[in-house]
Amino acid sequence: MKKLFLILYYGFAKHLPDNYFPLGKYYNFLRILILRKIITVGNNTVIQSGFRFGLKETLIIGNNCEINENVYIQSAIIGDYVLIAQNVSILSVTHKFNDRDLPIIEQGFSTVQPVLIEDDVWIGRNVTIMPGLRLGKGSIIGTGAVVTKDVPPYKIMGGIPARIINERGNKLLS
Repeated sequence: MKKLFLILYYGFAKHLPDNYFPLGKYYNFLRILILRKIITVGNNTVIQSGFRFGLKETLIIGNNCEINENVYIQSAIIGDYVLIAQNVSILSVTHKFNDRDLPIIEQGFSTVQPVLIEDDVWIGRNVTIMPGLRLGKGSIIGTGAVVTKDVPPYKIMGGIPARIINERGNKLLS
């Protein structure tokens, strides 16, 4: 039965107009209705067109989240009130590459390491998050960052690789 809903999602619902188009809330309702047959999606969550996911262990999306266009998530546990901007990639698997005598393509994949995103996190446009990381409560990841380490709560990260550039609540941001 899951295969049928995967076909419905990828063949139809993934391409429905976004929430901000006329009748958009109905398109989102239909997209979420189909997704809930495949993954866990919380209440009052908006998922825009082009959302893609891998069936790698776990994918849980909390309540009151917004996932924008063309987001790709391999495996993650996402808390409540999380904002994910366009073109974000959240990875949970990568290629093995330790054997110099064997082409990387023949070395297989790492074990699945889901990403944990705590409540009230904002992930900016075009961010890449590497496998197995934790994004602490209230953190912000700036546009274009590549996150390679855990993010402490309420920290603002940016750059490649991402590093702490500020903290939420800091008066310098006002």
